[in-house]
Amino acid sequence: MSKKLNTIEAAEYLGVKRGTMEVWRSLGKGPRFSKLGTRVVYEIQDLDSFVSDRKVETCDTFNFKKGGVHA
Repeated sequence: MSKKLNTIEAAEYLGVKRGTMEVWRSLGKGPRFSKLGTRVVYEIQDLDSFVSDRKVETCDTFNFKKGGVHA
């Protein structure tokens, strides 16, 4: 079983404020979380997936991945 992070720890891990995590939860956005009674916990793999799913390709990274020329 992976270590669970509370809201403050998860916010620090992602580099955002605790309030951002709370707003995301209230809006049904942000990374997956679990409720254990009144406690909210996050798994590191879910935080990593949340970030990874938001990667944005640029012209440079797209061309590089496709084997194009990188100027």
